[in-house]
Amino acid sequence: MKKLEVSIEKLFEANAHLGHQASRWNPKMAKFVYGTENGIHLFDLAKTVTALEEAVAMIKKQISEGKKIVFVSTKKQFEGQVVAMAKGLGQYFVQERWLGGTLTNFNQIKRSIDKLAEMKKTKADSGYMHFTKKERVLLDREMTRLERVVGGLTGLSAVPDTMFIFNLKDNKGAAMEAKRSGVYTIGICDSNADPDSVDLAIPMSDDSADAIQYILSLLTASEQPSSPTRSGIHTNDEATPSGKTTGSRVPPIRRAGKHGMTTKKTVKKTVK
Repeated sequence: MKKLEVSIEKLFEANAHLGHQASRWNPKMAKFVYGTENGIHLFDLAKTVTALEEAVAMIKKQISEGKKIVFVSTKKQFEGQVVAMAKGLGQYFVQERWLGGTLTNFNQIKRSIDKLAEMKKTKADSGYMHFTKKERVLLDREMTRLERVVGGLTGLSAVPDTMFIFNLKDNKGAAMEAKRSGVYTIGICDSNADPDSVDLAIPMSDDSADAIQYILSLLTASEQPSSPTRSGIHTNDEATPSGKTTGSRVPPIRRAGKHGMTTKKTVKKTVK
């Protein structure tokens, strides 16, 4: 399977490199952080590209093999896009608060999934005509509740093979259950998340709508022929008189002004 190209410049333009305030970080993220600017941690986007390429290739391979993937995204601002992506790939999703026991007590969750499917079938076949008006109202309420809680898992007959968590910090419980259940986990790790809680950590902002949309476009895109040099992937390495490089891993940081990105700023590169 041919690998999709991931653009470091597109990630930068989408503000994927912007973490949280340095005072709020998780020290375990140190290996993914390049520096700070105005007290904000900046991600090493070269490492983001590496992790994204591995994650996208894995997801596509598993889908081609008929494996089951659950996408977890509980931030309201991304809800619609992630749900549409999961449905388009024929996979599963969780968009509400993670329900404890979804994986570790899957048999109980499966009963709720089956109940929802049966209720939908009954309503479609008869419209609940043999129930009273009050009973129909109660049944609709219950169906709405189940749809919100387990609707995205409809058709899932066993724990999934992989879980992709878009906002890991908010879904630590989901990651813990996955580990206990033997489910492989991929997680977007902002600077305040614990990368050790997932099998594959993608270091980047989990708040940027543009960055999340870029990931969704990678997951849904068709494979393109790979080239010897990935287009759009550059570093700011500059030769020094000694022949060494500065080792910069992100494009020059620019401040966002009223009309877009403006002047360059100096990045503090010491992260401890």
